[in-house]
Amino acid sequence: MAKIFKNMLPYWKWVIVIILLLIIQVYGDLSLPQYTSNIIDIGIQNQGIEHILPENMTEDDYNEAQFFMTSGEREVFLACYEKESDIYRRIADAKTLQKTDDKLLIPVVMIYQMQMMAENGEGTDFAMEENADAQEMMTLLAGGQMSDENILELRSQITKQMETIGSSTLKSMGCAFAAACDKRAGMDMETVQMSYMWKTGAKMLGIALVMMLCAIVVGYCASKVGAGIGRDLRIKTFQNVINYSNAEMDQFSTASLITRSTNDIQQIQMVSTMFLRMVLMTPIMGIGGIIKVAQTGSGMEWVIGLAVLLILGFVLLLVSITMPKFKLMQTLVDRVNLVSREILTGISVIRAFGREQREEERFDEANRNLTKTQLFTNRVMTFMMPGMSMIMYGITLLIVWIGAGRINSGYMQVGTLTAFITYTMMIVMSFLMLTMMSIMMPRAGVAAERIDEVIRTASTITETEHPVSISDCKGVVRFEHVGFMYPGAKEEVLSDIDFVAEPGKTTAIIGSTGCGKSTMVNLIPRFYDVTAGSITIDGIDIRNLSLKELRDKIGFVPQKGILFSGDIASNLRFGREEASEEELKEAAEIAQAMEFISEKPEGLKSHIAQGGSNVSGGQKQRLAIARAVVKQPKIYVFDDSFSALDMKTDAKLRKELEEKTKNATVIIVAQRISTILHADQILVLDEGRIVGKGTHEELLRNCEVYEQIARSQLSEKELGIGKEEA
Repeated sequence: MAKIFKNMLPYWKWVIVIILLLIIQVYGDLSLPQYTSNIIDIGIQNQGIEHILPENMTEDDYNEAQFFMTSGEREVFLACYEKESDIYRRIADAKTLQKTDDKLLIPVVMIYQMQMMAENGEGTDFAMEENADAQEMMTLLAGGQMSDENILELRSQITKQMETIGSSTLKSMGCAFAAACDKRAGMDMETVQMSYMWKTGAKMLGIALVMMLCAIVVGYCASKVGAGIGRDLRIKTFQNVINYSNAEMDQFSTASLITRSTNDIQQIQMVSTMFLRMVLMTPIMGIGGIIKVAQTGSGMEWVIGLAVLLILGFVLLLVSITMPKFKLMQTLVDRVNLVSREILTGISVIRAFGREQREEERFDEANRNLTKTQLFTNRVMTFMMPGMSMIMYGITLLIVWIGAGRINSGYMQVGTLTAFITYTMMIVMSFLMLTMMSIMMPRAGVAAERIDEVIRTASTITETEHPVSISDCKGVVRFEHVGFMYPGAKEEVLSDIDFVAEPGKTTAIIGSTGCGKSTMVNLIPRFYDVTAGSITIDGIDIRNLSLKELRDKIGFVPQKGILFSGDIASNLRFGREEASEEELKEAAEIAQAMEFISEKPEGLKSHIAQGGSNVSGGQKQRLAIARAVVKQPKIYVFDDSFSALDMKTDAKLRKELEEKTKNATVIIVAQRISTILHADQILVLDEGRIVGKGTHEELLRNCEVYEQIARSQLSEKELGIGKEEA
């Protein structure tokens, strides 16, 4: 997971913006249940009255309200009103009213109960008729003969009777007193109630609009960060892979690199976006929800803790089961890609050998293994939604069951219970979002590890910090006791290779299959680095040259002619983009490619399909040779590049090429004696060693290996051996 977060570091400013916007969004989300609670408790039950002090009071209500107040409380009460005509109007601000709600609640509720007793002609709800001392004090109070001590004593006795009611019911009774006073003062309570409802609804609408705006901006920012992470990873992966030597390409299969560059990066990009959009909201929503739950005063906070513990335990159980399978899944995706790529690439060979059914079975096996793994993880994860739903509904039932008892005892109002259930569901849903992400996070974590492995794997072909430059390159290539061993191998492939290839001369390399010919020429452009000895160009070790300068001086034609999608001209200009059309035609003439190019309606603009699939093997080789000629390098390296040509075309091409390359160094790897017959220097390789060096005639006399190869391809008459013996 740390790898996923590491990819977000360059976008830390965007992440901060997202967090701030999520805080605003969550704040609004958590505010709405409280407004819903207020609509039920205040708007409906309390007729839109928010505070226990009436907005307007008649003189009688004003005086009666002070009956159970101490002198200190009375001062607070009097400061909240001023007289206008025969009505006392409330002048206290919202902050002061919030304080007076707590400070004056008991005396206000007591006077409200006394008023209800007087209106109904019945005993109070506090059963004061059973308390003679309390009745006597009420009589003294009515006569104005009570001190603060007497009032406090009376309140203490009555408060004991009120303890069973609950603070929520007491607040509601205080608001009922305020509503009754406002009504007697001539206020339209229906208008007050509707005004409160509209005002609260407008606030909720405003909050919802702000939340919507935040959600849109967060979605945009999260998508931008996710897309940026995907882009950066693709760039890093591509730049690293493009610099890999053949050793690293052997370490990572092509199919695996394709999967990592596409599917794995897509997983990281998607999960990064969802993480910023959803997972970051979870702790904010959870912490905020817990704070809001505590503010409701419901006394049921432990239910939230129970829900969270159940959710986390359930999720950890599922993830612990599926995590090993998620790691295996990516390897199986590589396998499916590998088999698919092999089948598509070798379809003609498969058809020629009648292997369609066997290859289908091989693909089915790879596909079946992947399907089984995916089905297992999906089946395990199908328990998540039912399990989470069971936890959510169970918690809801528990809240309703406990809350009903608290409402019945007066410690909670209906709106508070509604808000508590909503907050609980928000907290549970936030953790549910986290669990949904837990399905994708492990797989994305595996993908991030695989991508990081590619990025961290540095090429074994490194450039020196202070490269040397060749001002006037002549192209003298010298192998000085070169040895080479493949990474992880126990024996050398090449051993003690020592020769010089000079400008204006052709050096040919021949030998049996697997003797190291291609490996030798792959060392010149540093596709691999020598493990012993050195290779120099004009006396400078190629490891001291920059790779760009080194490869700019080499025209390399690989064993397999590789073309790129585009047209013929774009392929020929691959090594030198500024080449003119005349130069392209000249190179095509030398490579004997102009004949088939001129037959095409569009000539050099003729389309080349991906991999050159719309041209023959011989045409590919000729275009690859022409591409090297267009580059006009100082060193030509032909790695068995004439094998697909017929004898006539081969001879004609080499004749034309000899004139073009008379000032350059030419190194040819070949299997056919006829191709290298007239080379200035022929190297004979056998089991990674040079066993013969010289011209054709010299090697026939002095090198048994060369003689065997020559006799296997040409007759004694063609070789001139019989004539000499005669």
